[in-house]
Amino acid sequence: MSEPAIASPAQGQMNKDLLNVIEMVSNEKNVAEETIFEAMELALASATKRRYSEDVNIRVSIDRKTGNYSTFRYWDVVADDAEVENMEGVLYLSEAHERDPALEVGAVVEEPVESVAFGRIAAQAAKQVIVQKVREAERNQIVKAYENRIGELVNGTVKKVTRDNIIVDLGNNAEGIMPREQIIPREIFRISDRVRAILHHIQRDLRGPQLMLSRTCPEMLVELFKIEVPEIAEQIISIRCAARDPGARAKIAVKSNDQRIDPIGACVGMRGSRVQAVSNELGGERIDIVLWDDNSAQLVINALAPAEVVSIVVDEDTRSMDIAVSEDNLPLAIGRGGQNVRLASEMTGWTLNIMSVEDAAVRQEEELGVLAKKFVEQLDVDEELAGVLVEEGFTSLEEVAYVPLEEMLAIEGFDEDIVNELRDRAKDKLLLVELANQEARAARKPADDLLAMEGMTEEMANRLAMNGIQTMEELAEQAVDDLLDIEAMDEEQAAALIMQARAPWFENE
Repeated sequence: MSEPAIASPAQGQMNKDLLNVIEMVSNEKNVAEETIFEAMELALASATKRRYSEDVNIRVSIDRKTGNYSTFRYWDVVADDAEVENMEGVLYLSEAHERDPALEVGAVVEEPVESVAFGRIAAQAAKQVIVQKVREAERNQIVKAYENRIGELVNGTVKKVTRDNIIVDLGNNAEGIMPREQIIPREIFRISDRVRAILHHIQRDLRGPQLMLSRTCPEMLVELFKIEVPEIAEQIISIRCAARDPGARAKIAVKSNDQRIDPIGACVGMRGSRVQAVSNELGGERIDIVLWDDNSAQLVINALAPAEVVSIVVDEDTRSMDIAVSEDNLPLAIGRGGQNVRLASEMTGWTLNIMSVEDAAVRQEEELGVLAKKFVEQLDVDEELAGVLVEEGFTSLEEVAYVPLEEMLAIEGFDEDIVNELRDRAKDKLLLVELANQEARAARKPADDLLAMEGMTEEMANRLAMNGIQTMEELAEQAVDDLLDIEAMDEEQAAALIMQARAPWFENE
């Protein structure tokens, strides 16, 4: 609806003096005049509501040039059968049609009402709203200035120390909050102390956006090295990963982009000056600098130094490594309280299982024994032949069946007859397993409730059942991605079927 004509200005209308006040506040707080005008309009609307009730909808419009203002009461148009909580703020469609037959649901009906004078009560309310709006605007400006600096090192002065947080003055009306858990253990801060920290993230809550700081995150370590080591700032050396036990120990992996530069030596500095400067800033944190390697196993070996690794077994599927060290090196590899292996694991992103050489040998023997036993049963061969297959690195029937003939013939004691017999037995076993799986899938029948679903075809129900989804309840428990492997099933159809299956859940609520 178009806005009705502006009502007559109130007797106590805002004058040029108040417009000057708005301009002054805007300049002093660096807040847009429009924000303060909006605050004034909210304050006047709030004062007007006191004539009616808190449930009415009031809008105030201030002329930005003259300071004159007009007040309107408005209603939202809703359907006649709509359930509403605030009866004062709505008009049912039939009532709205009495005013204007062209009105539809969702329209807004307004009428001018008498404006309140800009007296003491309105002025007090305006002051409160303006203060709040100014604070919000200041916070938003600060967030805008800092939102692109997340992960950077910031400097500030301790402004306040509370039980849970350290409040840091970052300058230009910006404040950062550093929770106690983001402070290095045993650090003590007093008011006016200088502090450096990482802008970790911006937290948005009911109090508005807050700049959250941290001194315990790995980024703190990286940023300090950028300051102390010019080669890192110039990207001649790069820090590829880092992990910290704040205040105690840390590890970083470095790589040189110039073969002439020793990355570890550059980070350590003359007589350890560079690494010592970083350590001093972090409360004496001991820092291990290791050489980055694109080979994950070699990187782990470097990260565990000075412990010497005897053997390492990599499991790509579980992203874990079994690492064997000598008995003498075991405490060194694990570290006090597991600190060394924990940091190495965190830095490399692999789960590391440290064990002695003796334990590794026992574990390997057990695993090989299980594998040999499986070959004995599946290929119907003796333990000696199964042991040879295991020793040669075979781990599955598929490998026995499809590894190139030349590789198997290269095994000592294997001739063409033995190899062909093993390959045939492996293929026969795989075929039997597949046939058994097909029979099991074929035996799965869709339940009546699945067949009776709206939009369900018998063919689709059979496909679902063959994939282990036989009932409507089982379909309801699936995710869209779970159904996409089924032939002729697209994302839209999967989502529709799942929602249809879940419909009884909502009916029972």
